[in-house]
Amino acid sequence: MDESLIEQDDMSLARKSVLPGTGFFVPDEVDEERREREAAEALAGQSVAVVADPDADGLACVALLREVYGDAGLVPAGPHDLEEGMELVAEYGEPGLDVFVCDLCPDKFEYVDEELSALVETAGSVRWFDHHQWDDDVAAKVRDAGVDLVVGNSDEECTADVAVRSLEYDFDEQYVDLAAVTRDHDLWLREDPRSDDLADLAYWLDPEEYIDIVREGGADLPADAQELLAERRVEKEALIEKAVDRGEIREVNGWTVGVTYGRCSQNEVAEAFREQGADASVVVKPAGSASIRGTDRFERCHEVAGQVNGGGHPKAAGCKPDIYDDMLDYAHHWTTRGATAKQVILDGFRHLEREDEAGADEGGADDAGADEAGDDDGDDDDASAAAE
Repeated sequence: MDESLIEQDDMSLARKSVLPGTGFFVPDEVDEERREREAAEALAGQSVAVVADPDADGLACVALLREVYGDAGLVPAGPHDLEEGMELVAEYGEPGLDVFVCDLCPDKFEYVDEELSALVETAGSVRWFDHHQWDDDVAAKVRDAGVDLVVGNSDEECTADVAVRSLEYDFDEQYVDLAAVTRDHDLWLREDPRSDDLADLAYWLDPEEYIDIVREGGADLPADAQELLAERRVEKEALIEKAVDRGEIREVNGWTVGVTYGRCSQNEVAEAFREQGADASVVVKPAGSASIRGTDRFERCHEVAGQVNGGGHPKAAGCKPDIYDDMLDYAHHWTTRGATAKQVILDGFRHLEREDEAGADEGGADDAGADEAGDDDGDDDDASAAAE
């Protein structure tokens, strides 16, 4: 392929907002070779390994573990390649090492069954910290495999919080503060302005660079990091604006849903839709994945995502619809601005049983209006999803 076709530096913002990043066009085998090489280097001679989502929450866990153990080899993995991360540690990790899995949740146990078995066989111990919505059967099978699994309340804790309380270590205040600020963004509380800074910096920097920065100063970022954020946010805000402008508000199964397409920061786009009265938002990305965000009026995002090859939290979930068989499907995806993916995800809203309808069926007319729709609880893109 002519590299100029996928080079992004000189691409107009309008085109950049509707096409995936350069990494999307790298063949899987090339990416796999890179991951294997980097994993082998990261794990060489290490007695502790971490498989973690490389967002602010997952990387905060790595920082905490390195504070406890002095060092720990990181193998980054998103929701859709969790099993590959486990497989790499099993293959390249030192026999008997202590393994931690952080900020990741398998939708089905069979997705990780063989890889987890190999990991447990290689490791001396496997501990798993998370805060997503776990299926009880999946959690039971992970524990039965020999894993010490701790799952926090997704309404109250991020995974860094789980790590702070689960590790037998007296952390300095900067690490406790780091977990609290990370939680502020991960649970979309938005009460601490530093939390958006952490999330953006983790997205834009190499994971090791980010870990070094937060280990040095916690959630209080140095001047050079602040300068980078200011520079990169110019384009970020422009991409958000384009995504909001091309969005639409739909009425689906009694809920108001904002829907759009584009490469953008999904949380800020969702906030813009919320201000327009949306109960929930769907942001379909050029790479094929999508983010679903809720509000106090819709807390069932994970239920929608669960129907579309994904999962997550009540108010934040991610998915990647299984609709892409070849490059023609992706070409259609880009030129129609995600039309098929939007439809499949909106169908997920349509298939949800309304609480008021369920109440009427089970308890008669007196119960029909007892609860507001969406009061049942329900990420990044990469899905994941597990994000992003």
